[in-house]
Amino acid sequence: MFLTRVSVNNPVFTVMVMLAITVFGLFSWQRLPVEQMPDVDVPAVAIVVAYDGASPEAVENDIIKPIEDTMATIGGIDVIRSTAQVGQAMVLMQFDLGMSSAEAMNDVRDRMAGIQSSLPDAADMPTILKFDPSDTPVISLAISSDQRSLSQLTQLAEDHVLDRLRNVGGVGSVSLVGGVPAQVDVTIDPDRLSAQGIPLSEVRTAIAANAADLPSGTITEGATSQSLQIRSALTQVGDFRDLVIGRRGDQPVHLSEVADIRIGPAEAESLAFRDGEPALAIDVMKVQGANTIAVASGIAHAAQALGADSLPGDVRIEVIASEAGAVEDSVSAVQNMLVEGAILSVVIVFLFLNSWRSTVITGLALPISMIGTMVALYFLGFTLNIMTLMALSLSVGILIDDAIVVRENITRHLQAGKSHRRAALEGTAEIGLAVTATTLAIVAVFLPVAFMEGILGRFFLQFGATVSVAVLISLFVAFTLDPMLSSVWNDPASHPDARRGPVGRTIARLNDGFDRLTGRYLSVLRWSLRHRLTTLGIAFGLFMASFALIPTVGAEFLPAEDNGRVSISIETPPGSSLDYTAARVSQIETRLRDLPEVAATYASIGAAAVGTGQKNTATIGVTLVPQAQRNASAMEFAASLRPILRRFPGLQTEVSAEGDLGGGAGKPVQIVVLGQDSDVLRRIGDQVAGRLAAIAGVEDITSSMRQAQPEIGIELDRERASELGISARDLGAVLAPMMTGETIATWTAPGSQSHDVVIRLDQTARSRVAALGNLPVGVDADSGQIIRLDQIARIEQRSGPVEILREQLSRRVTIEANLAPDAPGDVHAQIAQLTARMPLPEGYRFSLGGEAEQMAESGASAASALLLAVIFIYLVLASQFGSILQPLAIMMSLPMSLIGVMVGLWLGGSSLNVMSAIGFIMLMGLVVKNAILLVDNANQQVREGTNLYDALVGAARIRFRPIVMTTLAMILGMLPMALSLHQGTSQNAPMAHAVIGGLVSSTLLTLVVVPVMLTYLDALGRHAARFLPDPPPDHTATAPPPAPADPPAAGLATARLALLPARDQPAAHLPQSPAADRIDRTVQKTSAG
Repeated sequence: MFLTRVSVNNPVFTVMVMLAITVFGLFSWQRLPVEQMPDVDVPAVAIVVAYDGASPEAVENDIIKPIEDTMATIGGIDVIRSTAQVGQAMVLMQFDLGMSSAEAMNDVRDRMAGIQSSLPDAADMPTILKFDPSDTPVISLAISSDQRSLSQLTQLAEDHVLDRLRNVGGVGSVSLVGGVPAQVDVTIDPDRLSAQGIPLSEVRTAIAANAADLPSGTITEGATSQSLQIRSALTQVGDFRDLVIGRRGDQPVHLSEVADIRIGPAEAESLAFRDGEPALAIDVMKVQGANTIAVASGIAHAAQALGADSLPGDVRIEVIASEAGAVEDSVSAVQNMLVEGAILSVVIVFLFLNSWRSTVITGLALPISMIGTMVALYFLGFTLNIMTLMALSLSVGILIDDAIVVRENITRHLQAGKSHRRAALEGTAEIGLAVTATTLAIVAVFLPVAFMEGILGRFFLQFGATVSVAVLISLFVAFTLDPMLSSVWNDPASHPDARRGPVGRTIARLNDGFDRLTGRYLSVLRWSLRHRLTTLGIAFGLFMASFALIPTVGAEFLPAEDNGRVSISIETPPGSSLDYTAARVSQIETRLRDLPEVAATYASIGAAAVGTGQKNTATIGVTLVPQAQRNASAMEFAASLRPILRRFPGLQTEVSAEGDLGGGAGKPVQIVVLGQDSDVLRRIGDQVAGRLAAIAGVEDITSSMRQAQPEIGIELDRERASELGISARDLGAVLAPMMTGETIATWTAPGSQSHDVVIRLDQTARSRVAALGNLPVGVDADSGQIIRLDQIARIEQRSGPVEILREQLSRRVTIEANLAPDAPGDVHAQIAQLTARMPLPEGYRFSLGGEAEQMAESGASAASALLLAVIFIYLVLASQFGSILQPLAIMMSLPMSLIGVMVGLWLGGSSLNVMSAIGFIMLMGLVVKNAILLVDNANQQVREGTNLYDALVGAARIRFRPIVMTTLAMILGMLPMALSLHQGTSQNAPMAHAVIGGLVSSTLLTLVVVPVMLTYLDALGRHAARFLPDPPPDHTATAPPPAPADPPAAGLATARLALLPARDQPAAHLPQSPAADRIDRTVQKTSAG
């Protein structure tokens, strides 16, 4: 081979190339960002519109429907989901992954600009956000004090903390949760306002006009230009009291005559608690592409410096959650698995080759391949994350595979008496085709990953690319460094009569035992070749039996992961106040802190990612003690919390264990019903919940259709209101700020501290329904009298929906449920049958969500990738071997692997999921390696004139050792991952279970089934040759080619469907090694016995 000859002839050049790969790899490794997961651009956009005081129905009709109708016309949009809540609308649009998030944002902005004017005047300006469900704080801090109020802590944070944190490199945003800023409260007494006969609009105008200086242009005199400002700003809070807001006759009316003015804390919209104690929380988000560990570490160091230098002694600032720790733990765990797997793989090499020099020559492929892969990751824009590191960890045994085969074949040539140089050249050339074919088969398997749809395809693209690059580099090392070192580094242990120490003699005895095992295998192979139908029948029976394990193994989207974190979502009854929700959360926190598994708790109330938090919602994040200090996993602990939380009446709760690849985002079972009428949706949802309850393993069933919340309806007397010159829009413009408060100005106090000036009714007027009728809503233009609300409207108490959920322009209700730990494996199939058999009214339809939806999407993508992988493997094999039929025999190892996959998942306690599916796809490239090694050697012997039967037996004898070596190296390389010895790695275990099980079964059966299939395909090739014309004679030849010695080979040489194709240069005959002689004697004794 060209590469091998160049390397052997230029050893210094070869060493320099390897050093260059290593140096560039180390530099790239230092510059690679470290992340938990791959950085994937998710094209999703959220539109949030505040519509103060509007009911969910009004929000739906006035805000959401116009936006949905407009956005539905955007090309590339995948799904639209909307939520209408009291005073707020959110429309979430998910686009096809082929569109970038920047394109999606631009399209949404353009469409929103066209409908902006059609939205209600009372609605705020729409906020358009790039929505990424993976956007979570990289670090969260808590600020607390025993001596200061939340308002004082908020001022301290705004003055000294937030800006300092925003200046840390890589920080995208810093948000305060539980903050209560100081503000100027102007509390209007409606009775006093009515008595003075002044409308609220005049009060608002007077305050806004006097709260700040007014710029009035510039004066240019000669070469000097000066700004002109009207100094109208109030300088003291007391000045607000003396502010003239109108006149009653000839007498001025001051603001203090109709309102109370003070500087005080704002009404809290959210609260935060650290271990049950009130605190401020600071959530820090990073910009896309920033290094998670660097950002989190920078924030932690900045917080530490703030606590030491800038904050008073009674104020504590501490880290309550950090992604850096989780990322470092995950990366460290995978790196440990990688090192452990590498050591085990190298041990296998030493045990089989019984030479430390051969072990070093072979083992060098591992570090060079891994370090060299870093160069590709850097230039591809990848990061060091769970997927790329998992790919390297899973590939440990594969990376040393090529080097094992090459070195073993070189050693075999050395044992036959050849020189080191000749053995290196001829041994590598002899095995070159097979090694190239096996490596290209692995690369071909991961090409279809690029075609996988959905977000999973984007994640596993990095996994597949990492494996492909690593194995290609290992192939390069096997063809260059290994033969070069083998040619210049004399290995005395490669000679049969070499003197060995105690360890060497022990390993030699183990190898003698392996030779006896080889002899027994050859006896089994001979029997199989004599009983071909029986052999294939046994293999087919085992293949069919493996399907019986599917219900037992079960299926899920992602395997559970124990990261030591549990999330509890809490919802109190609709209409609950923030204080009531906080009190209920405190009860739960107190109970949680009594549990020995709990290390810390952090609760946030009324806070949400995009401003959709409600005062009756809360989240408690529970951090568990290290895994070694508790008996229950995070999943088991979450399950144990559910009966505890049921003891708190009046609460809706959801508990989930958080994982690296998912978790904490809803229950695994979600059935969505779409339609237009809420009453019909409620009835269908109740029926679905009842039928779900009858399925074993389904528990904690809840519906998104919550009970109605109390509300006050105002029915406008349009005729009377029209007479008085008041429209519904005018009424809303007056009532909304009076009830919810309105920031009408920003006042800068002495010392440059800015405060919002908020005007609203006093607490008494806002808390009594009876007082609403006396609210002043306008002035009669004719009489100048104040118009009260009860003069133009009827006020009544009623109930209305808490929120309205929509999907694809229809209303929806979602029925959710958890699965018990002992739920049967076919529970998802039973749920699918439930929805298929349940009749629905016209215009209503089911849509599966949760794990069922994710499994359907990932299953279809995995099936497509698997089919393409099989096709690509065939294309590679057919091209490499120059045969149409021969790859079919090699690919018989593929179904044989399914037997071990199912058994491996069953024994490992894993399920059919995304991770095991990717493992099975990867297995497609691995299992053909053994068959390629076997068939390639049989090809060489047939070309030398050996009949097919003897060639298959001879190939089995020669290739049995490298096949077992490479298989054991791959298995032991993946063993640390399969055992999940490190916290945070159990989610990867199903992949290793699938690969290890498949390798075992395919290796055992391939060594027997593939030779049997080759004999059948040989007969098929000879039969097809009789119906095909012989190729025209070559008149340019100087002499006729020699006739093949074996009739089957002659038939195949003339067949266009060649099974064992002829080569231009037959391989040189290789004398048998002493080990081969021992094996032959063992076979003879076994056969005689």
